Amino acid sequence: MNFALILFLLLVITAVLWAADRFYARKRRAPDEPAPWWVEYGASFFPVILIVFVLRSFLVEPFKIPSGSMIPTLLVGDFILVNKWTYGIRLPVINQKIIPVGDPQRGDVMVFRFPSDPSVDYIKRVVGLPGDRVEYLNKRLSINGEAVALRAEGEFLHTDRLYYSPRYVEQLGKQEHAVLIEDDAPPYVSQVVDFPFRENCTYTSAGVRCVVPQDHYFVMGDNRDGSYDSRSWGFVPDENIVGRAFFIWFNFNDMKRIGSFH
Repeated sequence: MNFALILFLLLVITAVLWAADRFYARKRRAPDEPAPWWVEYGASFFPVILIVFVLRSFLVEPFKIPSGSMIPTLLVGDFILVNKWTYGIRLPVINQKIIPVGDPQRGDVMVFRFPSDPSVDYIKRVVGLPGDRVEYLNKRLSINGEAVALRAEGEFLHTDRLYYSPRYVEQLGKQEHAVLIEDDAPPYVSQVVDFPFRENCTYTSAGVRCVVPQDHYFVMGDNRDGSYDSRSWGFVPDENIVGRAFFIWFNFNDMKRIGSFH
């Protein structure tokens, strides 16, 4: 279900009820005559829904992390906030950009509508910008012919299954972030679907090479061997972008996770 569309329809309905009561029905009722319950409730909910709609559409939107593709940066059950205006002001529901503000940068954690099913929101890290040549070969990332800095830094404990993964620190852009790379997992991409600009990618037993089309982005999960991402299903078009994730505001299992993850 498209929650943005549902919220928009509720806003329209309550706005009509509020306006009808404020400018028409109230003047026709006797001073001591109460408004019909459906008018009273509808009109009273209008300001609340308006505030929620504006905040969610143009400022920040909450999301919950449903999978482990962004471990160790984001864990299953993290509730995060997404900045809706950092990549441009967009019209709600249709997601059309009307005011350019900025563009995604390498290293950003971005929420977007899954290209194959726009009703589903995905979250990944931006790796390749329009025009970039991205290579992920033998589990090492290169952009435009230059290897991305990577260093080993201990291990990460998966508490749900009680096993450890090698933990590395990678630098994309100006900020460092942690990634998990299973050294004993195969380097090739095991699941590849057909996608727009599929001809821009070359798959080998060592991994994948892609040239990012204009107005598109190449994204990957920080849990490199546990992420279904651009390596498998292609590029994220600009019109699918929702915003930049920047803050963990709650986690039922670990209150210490609250805060910025950059």
